[in-house]
Amino acid sequence: MKHTDFLVIGSGIAGLSFALKASKYGSVCLVTKDVVQETSTRYAQGGIAAVMYHPDTYEKHIEDTMIAGHELSDPEIVRITITESTDRVKDLIDWGVDFDKNPSGKYDLAREGGHSEFRVLHHKDITGLEIQKKLYEKAKNEANIKILEKYFAVEIITQHHLGISITKHSTDIDCYGAYILNPHTNKIDTILAKTTILATGGIGNVYSNTTNPAVSTGDGIAMVHRAKGVIRGMEFVQFHPTTLYNPSERPSFLITEALRGEGAILKDFHGNSFMEKYDPRGSLAPRDIVARAIDHELKISGEKHVYLDAKKINKTVFFNHFPTIYSKCLSVGIDATKDLIPVVPAAHYSCGGILTDPWGCTNIRNLYALGECASTGLHGANRLASNSLLESLVFSHRACEHASQKINSIDFIEGIKDWNAEGTISNEEKILITESTRELQSIMSYYVGIVRSDLRLERALKRINIIYQETETLYQQSIITQQICELRNMICTAYLIIKEAMKRKESLGLHYSIDYPPKTD
Repeated sequence: MKHTDFLVIGSGIAGLSFALKASKYGSVCLVTKDVVQETSTRYAQGGIAAVMYHPDTYEKHIEDTMIAGHELSDPEIVRITITESTDRVKDLIDWGVDFDKNPSGKYDLAREGGHSEFRVLHHKDITGLEIQKKLYEKAKNEANIKILEKYFAVEIITQHHLGISITKHSTDIDCYGAYILNPHTNKIDTILAKTTILATGGIGNVYSNTTNPAVSTGDGIAMVHRAKGVIRGMEFVQFHPTTLYNPSERPSFLITEALRGEGAILKDFHGNSFMEKYDPRGSLAPRDIVARAIDHELKISGEKHVYLDAKKINKTVFFNHFPTIYSKCLSVGIDATKDLIPVVPAAHYSCGGILTDPWGCTNIRNLYALGECASTGLHGANRLASNSLLESLVFSHRACEHASQKINSIDFIEGIKDWNAEGTISNEEKILITESTRELQSIMSYYVGIVRSDLRLERALKRINIIYQETETLYQQSIITQQICELRNMICTAYLIIKEAMKRKESLGLHYSIDYPPKTD
């Protein structure tokens, strides 16, 4: 049994930035299910939105965020996030993150869909990778931070593990740490913590086509749901409109929205611009509108993809700002400065998650949620491009401020028992897991995708319930593996998405139902 002041689960921008700040106040154990570098942060191309220069203002950024969120965003949370954006970006700069500058020495700001000003800081088209590398370099040299790579969080520890009954109506649930699968022993370790921080990332792998890395399986959300924590907004799954059409590749390669900010135009299979039919902002409309428009174009044409025309972008600009995209396209026979780029939408970001307050606290005491697995209230019904990295920074900072003030008044719990694996056996039939995973992803993609209906959701729920029953039986009988835990977490996440979608009897933002079309004037 191990003890730590701060147990951080997840190694993206949220987990690493929290760990760096918390290391000043106590011991930090950072657990990550893969190597530290394998996170959604690493794959973020576009950048981080923040108010840096005139004529941009906090009020403009706040308004853009509220509009993108279809006014479902929490105004207090939006104001907190935007007004603290400049200071948090300065934190990244102090940690060594190298954002691109123009010849005048100012930061070279990009503009993406839904933004009224140029405000996105970037490092070419690999901003997330630059952030991930610099934060990891700092963290691995901090004496107070212990990093456990390829350790998998199975469950958070609550009163339930002391034999005390808790329900979703309980108001006094406490978190004492987590049970962690140790890759060296294949046994479950018990890590007790004064505070536990979930920074477990997204849910993209519940869908067949996603930009998310394989680690994005909704683990944190599922653990909190099982612990009777509050989850909200799961119906709002953002599909990135433009990923490279390359069916054999997973995850899907993302074509950043910044390319459209530089002048790239979406075109149909015949080479005609089509976004003007759907929104006066054309190819720079918010992501939910663009993804839905592409989905409609594909349905009426019967084609597999549309195109992104970036031929009018200055070649020097393209090579300097988007070298990774250019190289990737070239590797599949496409010269993006001369050829049209085939693109399709893919599951990209969950705007819902674990309900938190302005300090990252969940309804479970001493448990915080940060980054994509959290629902702070910033995104509402749709995330404004490049607000996600900012959200992670802002609330990791605030969570550290909150946790550090009470860390010395929290005692480690006594009486927690080690994980009981009695009666379980090794499962040799991996096909039971892999096929259930593929079936789950297919159900979610066809029935709970960009456009939904009551009938599709009902059908999805029935099929998910069958997979749930089969998997729970297998889980109870089997020695714990990461693979079966991830399937279990994806089933839970899919269930939450479906149930929330069924409750929302309207089309709003990322949840669009043909049975409840948006009201028009």
